[in-house]
Amino acid sequence: MLKSLRYGLIGCGMMGREHLRNIALLDHCNVTKIFEPNAGMRSAAKAIAPNAEFLDNPEDVITDDNVDCLVITSPNHFHLPQLELIARLMPKPILVEKPLYTAPEDENRIAQLQERYSAPLWVAMEYRYMPAIASFLEKVDGATGGIKMLTIREHRFPFLQKVDDWNRFNKNSGGTLVEKCCHFFDLMRLAMGDEVVRVMASAGQDANHLDEIYAGKTPDIWDNGYVILDFANGARAMLELCMFAEGSRYQEKISAIGPTGMIEVNVPGPTRFWPQHAGPPPVAEVTISPRETQVPVSYPVEVDSVLLDAGDHNGATFFQHQKFAAMVRNGTSADVTFEDGAKAVAIGLAAQKSAELGQAVLL
Repeated sequence: MLKSLRYGLIGCGMMGREHLRNIALLDHCNVTKIFEPNAGMRSAAKAIAPNAEFLDNPEDVITDDNVDCLVITSPNHFHLPQLELIARLMPKPILVEKPLYTAPEDENRIAQLQERYSAPLWVAMEYRYMPAIASFLEKVDGATGGIKMLTIREHRFPFLQKVDDWNRFNKNSGGTLVEKCCHFFDLMRLAMGDEVVRVMASAGQDANHLDEIYAGKTPDIWDNGYVILDFANGARAMLELCMFAEGSRYQEKISAIGPTGMIEVNVPGPTRFWPQHAGPPPVAEVTISPRETQVPVSYPVEVDSVLLDAGDHNGATFFQHQKFAAMVRNGTSADVTFEDGAKAVAIGLAAQKSAELGQAVLL
């Protein structure tokens, strides 16, 4: 018999509600306490988790004896202070949304927090758990003979509207190459099994949010860019991001190439954005192309429609929560560690700096 888990949730915006829907699909898991200061977000969350109690401050969620573990899905710039608050009040197992922090000056605070946090901490990197990408990661070494070049391309829609428009400004989000792309830098580190030593980037704001004004200010969030990473083992990776490319059949395309072959994965975007007149939405697929035979082999990776309807990440949030719940129950280590989350942000911040300065940044 599985032990029942009681979750406390801090933040119920768009991503918070995706977590609520996916926790509801797990066996013997319930969200019992929620903190969300925005009335509209509270109402939307209440429709998903009608039995949860909404509390007036995060301290009450953190210290509640009816909460076994915590999920932080607040805006990016609140993650670090909320983690510090939990560490001070009552450390519990945490799943914290990426990014772990947002500014270079926070690196010392992150290091101090990592040293003293006494419970398991898991950084939410949903892209690892998309079934097609999980299959890619499982097969990449055998298919390539060891990665020498890795490319991730994301062609997608602009940043969505978030509560209080927090994601329109770098000071809140960390910048696009942190907010959006730390996922991809995490995947690159994971696939390579190695660390980044140099970052080069070119990026800017060319199409999106230019005619928007919030409190008298125009958004400064970038909408496209290239990032090249050099790894310690001599391999290299590139990210191509475009956020004014809604017409793409696949949102993410990943390819890894080595001396013996290539493996590619195509992943569609959220099904709720797929136009009905275009027929059934595409299915993710993986293709392996051995160099010796030059005969590619492709296979689809389908995801249950219930999981697709529960969120925008191709079922990944559910599979992530399955593993997180097992960690809490069994007292095991986090799949995505504090160090993983911190290094993904450090790469993103270096990319932001490289694009601003027009020169390479060493890590």
